[in-house]
Amino acid sequence: MTQLKDRIIARIKSEGPMSVAEYMGLCLLDPALGYYPTRDPLGSDGDFITAPEISQMFGELLGIWAIQTWRDIGQPGGVNLVELGPGRGIMMADMLRAARLAPDFLDNVSVYLIEASAALQAVQGKTLADSPVPVSWVDSLEDLPMGPTILVANEYLDCLPIRQFIQTDRFAQDKGWHERLVTYDKDKDELAFAVATEPISDLAAQSMPSARVDARNDDLLEVCPAAHQVLDAVKKRFEFSPGRALFIDYGPGTTEFGDTLQALKRHEKVGVFSDPGNTDLTARVDFAALGEFAGSIDLTATAPVSQNEFLSKLGIEMRAATLAKASPDSKLKIARQLDRLTGEEQMGTLFKAMCFQSDGLVVPMGFRTILNAEET
Repeated sequence: MTQLKDRIIARIKSEGPMSVAEYMGLCLLDPALGYYPTRDPLGSDGDFITAPEISQMFGELLGIWAIQTWRDIGQPGGVNLVELGPGRGIMMADMLRAARLAPDFLDNVSVYLIEASAALQAVQGKTLADSPVPVSWVDSLEDLPMGPTILVANEYLDCLPIRQFIQTDRFAQDKGWHERLVTYDKDKDELAFAVATEPISDLAAQSMPSARVDARNDDLLEVCPAAHQVLDAVKKRFEFSPGRALFIDYGPGTTEFGDTLQALKRHEKVGVFSDPGNTDLTARVDFAALGEFAGSIDLTATAPVSQNEFLSKLGIEMRAATLAKASPDSKLKIARQLDRLTGEEQMGTLFKAMCFQSDGLVVPMGFRTILNAEET
């Protein structure tokens, strides 16, 4: 067993079962033994590959999106361009290269990166060494300077800790929900799932999406309190200064029941208890639930759209054609990259984009409708 697994088992023996969120938090973020603080997990030698690693087109188009957002919010000075979970810094580097098309935008922007991994911070520093704008690192959204903010986050929400709830008696409605926990099976000498004997609190039930009322016995719903905290911070910031927050991640556009927690190691799925601290734990993002929560705190949100639709509206096909014309020998490679980002059997439909923004702005570039506010 790993050192972290030993510690988790010892804690359970001492304090009792822990929530799935607590388990994920320890596995991913423990300062000494957690997954993100101790390694670079990206790329072909890591455990997963994200869209910016696949093609420069992804970040370039987000750079264009950021320029348009700046124009939509009135072209202010002193703009914070923020990325949550910036990986190796490749997406931000591609965004800034595209942003050279708008020198007035770059004249008014400072980049802030929020990254939990010291190893990745070092890589980001090298990637962005020649950045045309100042680059800084902060620990949280609350640590950003006040002012207009454009926030982007690709595959960030899926790695935030989730809680899992199981409906044990649908006729009891909210009182039928019990939390799924992580415990220790002494007979197997292994971590295992269990279900709490007591129903969840009224507050926990209220944090769940409205689809919970349709649950049948043994249905499981996932809730991400950490995502709610992120949107709370975004809302508070947008109360004082204009801005947008763009999230791109994998998950359904409507709330679905089922266990989506998974562990990845070397691009393969493994058991979630197989190697704590050495595997990436993720869960699908419930975009409908994010929209519901945004509505509950009066944060303006768009309806989610597929990554295919979002990138197409930003002009990815045209960008691919331009790159292929400039480098004919790379035409097939660029076509494969385009398919991976937008194809229905690839990332095109599984991944969604969703935007949250300050009041009074038009529908953002790449989206169709605003959920909980009138378009100006």
